[in-house]
Amino acid sequence: FSFHETKNIISGEGGALLINDPAFVNRAEIIWEKGTNRSAFFRGEVDKYNWIDVGSSFLPSEITAAFLYAQLESIEKIQGKRHELWESYQRNLGILENEGKVRLPNIPAYCSHNAHMFYLICRTSEERNRLLEYLNRLGINAIFHYLPLHKSSFFSTKYKGVDLVNCNHYSECLLRLPLYFELTLDSINITANAINDFYTQKQKPVDGMRFTSGY
Repeated sequence: FSFHETKNIISGEGGALLINDPAFVNRAEIIWEKGTNRSAFFRGEVDKYNWIDVGSSFLPSEITAAFLYAQLESIEKIQGKRHELWESYQRNLGILENEGKVRLPNIPAYCSHNAHMFYLICRTSEERNRLLEYLNRLGINAIFHYLPLHKSSFFSTKYKGVDLVNCNHYSECLLRLPLYFELTLDSINITANAINDFYTQKQKPVDGMRFTSGY
């Protein structure tokens, strides 16, 4: 689990490793402890600690851990608010999906979700870019998502040229909307109204920044 600042529960950086096989627990602890058996030493299981494997400095500071723990204590409140915001987007933009102008997240009946992000998928990359520019001019910090790995400089020498139609389509047409705990329902309405205005040709002149979001 990542606790990066863009996630639902954050500590700036860092994360949690969950292990479902007891055979990996001891080695995970050693890697976590810079490659040493320091934790075993403090438990009295060895008479001294030494470097016995690869590892790095993965331990969070006490301040970081305390900051994270306070959020974990409020996780139901945080998740409840995020779902409220997510569902407000879904309601306010549903008419555009019914009209075939955008596609919204689809959660199958047998699944649950953590309201991490809300996005819409435009019909073309040109449309996505125009909408993105329009929202940003209003001070609404919408962004596009990741670029495809096969188009990165790192992967260019490994890419075999397979036509990845869906990958390209979603990369070019997906637009992420602001969603974070401090966001208000009024801000959701502002964003949704701006998107509806864009698609109904009722775009308003920009009269200064309305709000800037974070992720």
